[in-house]
Amino acid sequence: MRKSFVMLAVAGALALSTAMTPVAFAAARTDIKVGLVLEPPNLDPTAGAAAAIDEVVYANVFEGLTRFAPDGSIVPALAKTWDISEDGLTYTFHLAEGVKFHDGTTFDAEDVKFSLDRARAEGSTNAQKALFADIASVDVVDPATVKVTLSKPNGNFLFNMAWGDAVIVAPESAADNATKPVGTGPFKFDNWVQGDHIDLVKNPDYWGTPVKLDKATFKFISDPTAAFAAVMAEDVDAFPNFPAPETLEQFKSDPRFTVIVGSTEGETILAMNNAKPPLDNVKVREAIAHAVDRQAVIDGAMFGYGTPIGTHFAPHNPDYVDLTALSNYDPEKAKALLAEAGVKDLTLSLKLPPVEGYARKGGEIIAQQLAAVGIKTETTNLEWAQWLSEVFTNKNFDLTIISHTEPLDINIYGRDDYYFGYKSDAFKKIMADLDNTTDPAKRSELWKAAQTQIAQDYVNVYLFELAKAGVQNAKIHGMWENAPTQATDLTAVYWDE
Repeated sequence: MRKSFVMLAVAGALALSTAMTPVAFAAARTDIKVGLVLEPPNLDPTAGAAAAIDEVVYANVFEGLTRFAPDGSIVPALAKTWDISEDGLTYTFHLAEGVKFHDGTTFDAEDVKFSLDRARAEGSTNAQKALFADIASVDVVDPATVKVTLSKPNGNFLFNMAWGDAVIVAPESAADNATKPVGTGPFKFDNWVQGDHIDLVKNPDYWGTPVKLDKATFKFISDPTAAFAAVMAEDVDAFPNFPAPETLEQFKSDPRFTVIVGSTEGETILAMNNAKPPLDNVKVREAIAHAVDRQAVIDGAMFGYGTPIGTHFAPHNPDYVDLTALSNYDPEKAKALLAEAGVKDLTLSLKLPPVEGYARKGGEIIAQQLAAVGIKTETTNLEWAQWLSEVFTNKNFDLTIISHTEPLDINIYGRDDYYFGYKSDAFKKIMADLDNTTDPAKRSELWKAAQTQIAQDYVNVYLFELAKAGVQNAKIHGMWENAPTQATDLTAVYWDE
């Protein structure tokens, strides 16, 4: 009897298991369709400035010595570890071994030397040559070790090596990376249908932790209405930077979707020409800062998506200081400061780039706020080529609105020839001290001092950090919440079973 009971129990358990198998062990999806607003002009991050390039290939196809983690910290990539000399001039990188490029060629220290020398060469087309300006030499110690010697200390060097512009490429394939990218990453380039989509596939020979997706398709949908329709119809599974924020509430109420709102590296500012009277007077700049209601701009131009800032630094950064109180909305104080400065009947040019939300709509709101304290504006809408020529290059402007989206770019305030015309020996001293410091605690103090310096000098009106508002299928996990760099990192993405 006991034997029969056991056999019946086992048989029953097997029958139950078999009946449940289709539900309990259903395979999770291994493909994903991602919506992007812009199509990249090419796929070589070492030879193009467009953010759309990194949105496809950063960490997916190409890897650098270091990389950005989702929280913005710098972590190892192709360099497993590194040593820094006491004088801060020599970085010795110990490389991952057994790594191959997608075409089967071997990765080693020679590829690192080739990539860094190529990026800093006189004829380099790298859009961020400044990242490599302090490199004096790159020497191969052995196949797994490379020594980089700097001409002067640069405490940002490991950060610089995490940029997409600093990924490691191979001499055998570098010339064709614009259309046939060959990297060391967990995904391989598969196909590009111009004007429609790019396909990546899983790299079966990846040296690191394998990805869970077998295929990723990036669909280009620039029209907000079309983007909304594509997500609702589930023609795309995720849209990390969704172009129609006014519709996000509708997605929030639909259980099929998850809405993710984080921050980016996009400091959105009302830039002021500090070199041009009367904006060369700090009281006038402070008056303008107090005349602007940040939250009204966020609500009116960005549908409430954006984090108020009081300096040129991302709020998700551990070293961020909230200095918004220094330039709080206070129109009466703005009027008093203008009176102290002896400024009356002030009319300023406001030149806006072709961004409908923060620039064009934000410009309308700010013009009304400035008018309320007695400052008239003459608004001109420019196309990008005009904006780059008139504002950025020729500095022919009083005010403009722009998002600076490059990571940790507060160092632009140390450039005397930069478009907003700020010159400060005190700020440049802080930047020099940062270059000479590798100690994390001391660097944190210096980052905070830099933020405070430009806030107290009222260089620009710091409006808000551009939001990263995205929508995705509720079964998807592992997408970045914040954007410490301009990337769609799929290396940790997976679907619920």
